[in-house]
Amino acid sequence: MTNLDLIATSTFGLEAVVSRELRSLGYDCKTIQDGRVLFRGDETAIARANLWLRASDRVLLRMGAFPVKDFGELFDRTRDLPWEDWIPRDAAFPVTGRSVRSQLSSVPACQRIVKKAIVERLKSLRGVDWLEESGPVCGVEIALLRNQATLTIDTSGPGLHKRGYRTGSGAAPLKETLAAGLVLLSFWRPDRPLIDPFCGTGTIPIEAALIGRNAAPGLQRVFVAEAWPGIPPGVWERARQEAKDLRASGTALHIRGSDVAPQLIDMAHLHAQHAGVGEDIRFECRSFQELRSDQEYGCIICNPPYGQRVGEVEEVRRLYDSMPRTLRGFPTWSHYILTAYEGLEKTLGREADRRRKLRNGPIECTYYQFHGPKPGGVATGPGFGGISKRARQQLEAFRGRIGKRYRHLRKWAAKAHICCYRLYDRDIPETPLIVEVYADQLLIREADHPRDSAPSEREELREKIVQIVMEVTGCPETHVYFADHDPVVPATAEFEIQDGDHRFMIRFGELTGTGLPLDERALRMRIGDEARGKAFLNLFAGAGSLSVCAAAGGAIRTTSVGGQAEWIARNLKTNGIEGEQHAVLSDDVAAFLARGPGEAAYDLAVLAPPASEGDPAGLLNATLRLVKRGGVIYFMWRGRGPALKDLDVQGAKAEEITRRTIPQEFRDREAHRCWRVSRA
Repeated sequence: MTNLDLIATSTFGLEAVVSRELRSLGYDCKTIQDGRVLFRGDETAIARANLWLRASDRVLLRMGAFPVKDFGELFDRTRDLPWEDWIPRDAAFPVTGRSVRSQLSSVPACQRIVKKAIVERLKSLRGVDWLEESGPVCGVEIALLRNQATLTIDTSGPGLHKRGYRTGSGAAPLKETLAAGLVLLSFWRPDRPLIDPFCGTGTIPIEAALIGRNAAPGLQRVFVAEAWPGIPPGVWERARQEAKDLRASGTALHIRGSDVAPQLIDMAHLHAQHAGVGEDIRFECRSFQELRSDQEYGCIICNPPYGQRVGEVEEVRRLYDSMPRTLRGFPTWSHYILTAYEGLEKTLGREADRRRKLRNGPIECTYYQFHGPKPGGVATGPGFGGISKRARQQLEAFRGRIGKRYRHLRKWAAKAHICCYRLYDRDIPETPLIVEVYADQLLIREADHPRDSAPSEREELREKIVQIVMEVTGCPETHVYFADHDPVVPATAEFEIQDGDHRFMIRFGELTGTGLPLDERALRMRIGDEARGKAFLNLFAGAGSLSVCAAAGGAIRTTSVGGQAEWIARNLKTNGIEGEQHAVLSDDVAAFLARGPGEAAYDLAVLAPPASEGDPAGLLNATLRLVKRGGVIYFMWRGRGPALKDLDVQGAKAEEITRRTIPQEFRDREAHRCWRVSRA
């Protein structure tokens, strides 16, 4: 047996894991470069390292290492090495290379020199003029670092991550070597439970089961060095038999893997069977939020989505925001999360006990390690997320304020026959919410992100807010809707309500509003009172509530422009308003105003543009051209609005009526500006 210099390569960050593995096999080792661990052993070490190393990518035989500064020296030193001892007569030996901070910086040139030197030596010693290179592949590498050349032959062939059990992969597969490294870096031991809630095709649970069974990961595959002439007969057979003899059995393993994709779970079952650990793992199709366990002192080891692919950023953000609540259900467990997601610790509301930089393929990641208590101990360290003392105080203030408002407003609303009103209007700046009542339904909206609220608090804050509103109002959970401030449209809830003498369809979750703007209550009453015998124009009509009031008030015809045509038509029909005299146009308002009816055709109009329109004077003057002499336009501008002098009203008299149109329960007395504009 010959004493050899061998190198175990690994992904950056796993060198210490590979070193521990080598020492457990009985070999002294040291890290010589990032991703490279040098160890010494005989020919048996080649076989045992390939069979047993879990976190290493390849095992290389170091043929030589020497300083070099010119191509002639590189050729001579390469030719002097005993290549014939390791490269079979018909083997192919492609040469790869890399050069870092070295005088010989041209990698292709270095590869050609090394190839030529090996060919010349083998031709000379074997007495041939041509090397066939039709047999097994023996990859040769020339690595130059600071003018130090290292020449190696790959003993593994295909990378060691190719165990042989995986037949398919998901969208973002995790290499088996990295998965094993994650397990080996954790506190998990075979007598403790382990869960991977993002298991995909099962790589982390399978690697953990192989570790738990002390099963050599390379036992099911072949290696290129098995055909080398320099390895004595019987070495590989004895190494394989040793691995078979050392496999543990009997003790039950408590390993679970779950994922939301059933096709991935099916694949994970198949892979576990191929790896010989099918009986050791329980796979199940479930979401991360459904994760539960009645066991203690286990380990969650996972590689959740990072949100780097187009279209998944928002979905992944919601997933990470849900993590604190789920992980709090495992207070005695240790948690290990590999991710490239930024701000994980802030989202979880807890700093990691350890962090390790790793690479998942080309992606730079961090392996966050949150340690739980030792078995038998009690969780005394920081938990995940939760509500801060300050947030609890704010919630109590919110409870008191909304309770007081509800006791007052429900009596006022009942007396005034009002069923839709604003219950809470950002009364407390630290709780910037709007709570609105629509008959027996409640809508809670974030007017802004809660102040001083960490991401880890937000989900629980939302639940507490909903709970407080339910307790104060007696409204069941199925009738309470919470709309986040973030620009994401939640699932729409749709129902009809009776408002005064009319019925309206309400939708929660529409970006355009609920269909019944509460700040238009007074305006709807005005339109109903003034519309009899008149032609009515509703611009930026929304869901058509003003058109319904005008038609029900006796308008001879109505025209609704710039709203949601289907919604308007449904509201009109629900209130028994049908016929050609009630037109619903899908035109753009600007196009309608530019085209016009050809002459002043309306007696009464409402112009309520969004602030994004940006030209109130232009819109108002264009609308005036469509209104008959003596006709009236109600002009409503949401937000602080323009000053009256800025409107530049031509041939009309404008009276601001804002104070008379802002609902009395609105805390914001400048929710809109409103003018009554009469054409002279």
